[in-house]
Order: sequence, then structure tokens, then C-alpha cells
Amino acid sequence: MTSLDGRVAIITGAGRGLGREHALLFASLGARVVVNDHGGDNDGSGSDASPAEEVVEEIRAAGGEAVANDDDVADWDGAGRLVATAIDAYGDLDIVVNNAGILRDRTIVNMTEAEWDDVIAVHLKGHFAPTRHAAVHWRSEHKAGRTKRRNLVHTASTSGLFSNPGQANYGAAKSGIATFSQIAAKELSRYDVVSNCVAPAARTRLTLATPGLEDIMAPAAGGLDEWDPANVSPLVAYLSGETCPFNGETFFSQGGVVKRVEPWAMAETVEQSERWTVDTLAAALAPLANPS
Repeated sequence: MTSLDGRVAIITGAGRGLGREHALLFASLGARVVVNDHGGDNDGSGSDASPAEEVVEEIRAAGGEAVANDDDVADWDGAGRLVATAIDAYGDLDIVVNNAGILRDRTIVNMTEAEWDDVIAVHLKGHFAPTRHAAVHWRSEHKAGRTKRRNLVHTASTSGLFSNPGQANYGAAKSGIATFSQIAAKELSRYDVVSNCVAPAARTRLTLATPGLEDIMAPAAGGLDEWDPANVSPLVAYLSGETCPFNGETFFSQGGVVKRVEPWAMAETVEQSERWTVDTLAAALAPLANPS
């Protein structure tokens, strides 16, 4: 059985949606939770400390332990303060769940530089910066002989893994996050850190902002609500456990379904013992482009 009892977890974007559900479940399983949320709108504008504070109040009312943090995870110093919040409050840090995100959907021909930069910053840098500050702490602890399992859980999306039109910024960041998770898994295993990734399908502020999804994601009458964000949280908790056997994996999660996602892999090959010409290469590749 997965136990998070006494473990210290940072969960970013935990004031609403998926992050809120993760925070509530983690606390119910005994984790001490740093609830991070900058409190911005869907597009990242503005800030508000109250979403994180409200989740902390909810956790404490249920008998759990939590503190709030409203730093911007895409800000280098803010991410450092976030990690320091956990260490100052609870003396250590065991888990980082990178979940914060924004949306600025647009087709490529209409996307502005700011719409690209801001989404890449919040998602991709917002995963890297907390991870980097946490990893420095974990390396120091490991070198000092205070070794134990640490866990990273990142949040990708099928919009990135399987390319959703109209979300070039969001999709590119989410695909990059899955690769970042794999690299973190390889680099940080020496410090007994495991890094895994989830690609959730759930009803959140961000997904409901996409035209047409509100009707698709409406709760069904009776049975399991497959779009409830709480469905994803047990997987995140499992990947945050001390005995988690996975490292460098990505899992899709929706309702009662969990699927492991296979990473990029080599496929069909054409080969010869001399340099290709454009014409010979075109002839060799033609069957791949037009399979019978």
C-alpha cells in the first residue's frame, strides 16, 4: 500500500483543478503539503493568494498539515522560495509535483510572441525551475549521507504527446515536459530520485475553456464521472510513494483508465552502404509514404 505519511510534498498549481485534488489526497494520506498557486487567470494574468490559502484551510479543517505559497513557478527566485518554504516549514522536501499551467490557444499564423513565450515559461520553465532547486537540495542531502527516496511527478498532456492543432505553444511545452521528465530520471537517479510524468484527461478550468469540451466533459448521470480531476490523483500519489518502482515513465490517466505511454521509437529503416542521392532516397522512401 502506498503511504505518504510524514512525507513533505510541494504541489504547484494546487489552488484549483487537478492540483487541488492532488493536495487534498496527499494530505489525507499523511503528507505535509506545500500548496502552491500564483492565483492567475487561465491565461496567466493577475495573481491571487486566496486559492492556495483556501486549500490549506480545507486540509487543516480535515486534520491535515499544509502551508500556502503563491510564488510564480516560472520565476527563478520564486521557485527557489517555494522549495525554501517546504524546508523551512517541515525541515525537508521529499516530493515535487509540477502541475501549474496556463492556456493561450491560437493557431500558429495568429499566435503572438507573448502568447508563445508566456505558455512556454509557465509550463516548461515552471517545471524546470522548481525541479532544479529541489534537485540541488537533494544532491546536498545525498552527499551528506541523508539518503532516502525522493519523487518528481510532472504533468504533460495528450495535446503535446499526440499534437493538438491550435495549441502549438501548450503542446510543445507539454511534449517537452515528458522528455524533461525522462532526462531528470536519468540524471537524478544517482541521488535516489525518481521522475515520472502523467498526461491527465480531466475537467479543469483550462480544459473547460476549450470550445466544445464543456459539453463533452459534463458529468454523466450515474456511474463513474470519467472527467472528474480527482480520478487522476491516486496515480500521482502512487508515483510519489517511497516504493514507486517506475522511473522515466509517462502515464495517461482518465476516469478508471491508466495507460503507459511509449516514448519515441525508431520505426521503418532504409539503408545502403554509400551516400544517398536525393533521387535514390526518394525512391527508397516512397513505399513508406505510400504503403500498399
